[in-house]
Amino acid sequence: MFPIIPANSATGASGNQEGIFGYGYVSGQLSMTNLVSNAGVVATDVAGVGTARAYLGACEYGGDKGIFAFGNIFATNLVSNAGVVATDTAGVGTSRSDLAACSFGEDKGIFGYGYAAGSNLSITNLVSNAGIIATDTTGVGTARAAPAACEYGGDKGIFGFGDTAGGVTGVTNLVSNAGVVASDVSAVGTARKYSTACSFGEDKGIFGYGKTASVWLSITSLVSNAGVVSSDVAGVGTVRERLAATQYGGDKGIFGYGYDGSSEYSLTNLVSNTGVVSSDVAGVGTARYGPAACSFN
Repeated sequence: MFPIIPANSATGASGNQEGIFGYGYVSGQLSMTNLVSNAGVVATDVAGVGTARAYLGACEYGGDKGIFAFGNIFATNLVSNAGVVATDTAGVGTSRSDLAACSFGEDKGIFGYGYAAGSNLSITNLVSNAGIIATDTTGVGTARAAPAACEYGGDKGIFGFGDTAGGVTGVTNLVSNAGVVASDVSAVGTARKYSTACSFGEDKGIFGYGKTASVWLSITSLVSNAGVVSSDVAGVGTVRERLAATQYGGDKGIFGYGYDGSSEYSLTNLVSNTGVVSSDVAGVGTARYGPAACSFN
């Protein structure tokens, strides 16, 4: 008799096995990508598809595919469940950079916040399970640029941190499994901008790295499966900002790339399924900052 595997079990899950870092900046905008295996191994550069750009966002959709969108060029690029990046699709909604994105509802995604025309924003754009971006949804919470976002609880999301008109912030905004963004939750831990985030352990998340007004960081903040952000965890690895992160292997994560004010990096830091960040792993591919990353497959 065959065992019955619940749809949401680790064995039954199909997504989040592999990841992809894409785009970025170093002496010019880039469009190359780097695939991440289900063992957390980063591959060499894959020739870029689509318009070169930086400061964009990316998330999973459809359970096993991904999408890059926005940035300082207004375009989107779908990622197949084999990690193949498609050509540009025209942008939808407000063109902006320095935003964040995460998945929710098990098969959909959301892009939120960002910067455009001299203003910080709080608008969001939902992504359907077919990879179609919706028009703007009125913003909720503190308008800001350079936040981070990840999934938690298996089907919900969280935006956190960022740069406001008054300086850096540590507020967070939870996203329901229907894609509804909640009002601000008081900050926990060090306020910062240009950090990044990913999920781990199947139902938890982690924010990491970034910069205060003047100091580069390597600290992390864990997110429980109820969306509660913990206080700072001592940093591991090279301090840096404008990096990216994605889930891989179903229940683990990886931080990669970034900039520390003087040097661009391609090094990575793996995140275990209990949220422990490893020391630096030698970089693979072009050192850069301002990329985005998501899982697929």
